[in-house]
Amino acid sequence: MAAMCSHVRSSSFRVKCCRRQVGMAQSSAFGRRCARAFVSGFFVAVPVTVTVLDRLAYIARVEGASMQPSLNPEGQTTSDVVLLSRWSVRDYQVQRGDIVSLLSPKNPQQKIIKRVIGLEGDLVKTRGYKNRYVKVPDGHFWIEGDHHGHSLDSNSFGPVSLGLVHGRASHIIWPPHRWQRITPSIPGGCALLLHRDRLPPSDQDD
Repeated sequence: MAAMCSHVRSSSFRVKCCRRQVGMAQSSAFGRRCARAFVSGFFVAVPVTVTVLDRLAYIARVEGASMQPSLNPEGQTTSDVVLLSRWSVRDYQVQRGDIVSLLSPKNPQQKIIKRVIGLEGDLVKTRGYKNRYVKVPDGHFWIEGDHHGHSLDSNSFGPVSLGLVHGRASHIIWPPHRWQRITPSIPGGCALLLHRDRLPPSDQDD
């Protein structure tokens, strides 16, 4: 009886060990599946996140003096960092007074940041351009830097294609004491003469 009981206890022990091993194997397999799912999900999610951020907004440091005093008012001491909204210009919808980032018409590898002065159909008075007055053609706009005389803008290369717009500056986020929202405005003395809707009919039909 003792031997039998002993045999029963031994069998029971082996069954428990087998069950424990099976359970550990199942847990290990489950853990590996979770790990694989996490890793694969991570590598899928990262490009999606990057794509979303690239389509919505990005940040950029402003260099140079062409937008002073609106941007970089402290000169070379410090540079403003701005938040550029890509979503707001996804259909190339900009308005007068916006500060926008765009590909340079002179160098497609370079991005510049300027203020929108005139939209298609507007009549602008130029500063040193080959024509004293320019009516902005369809699909284009007129841009200028706020610091006249220190800016390479439409007064140098003329109206710019809307297709070059890359983002609209919505906030200054650095340095901390400069944090603010950027609202559309046209500084006094800029070149816009007449909006399209104020031009005489004969001029609008040109």
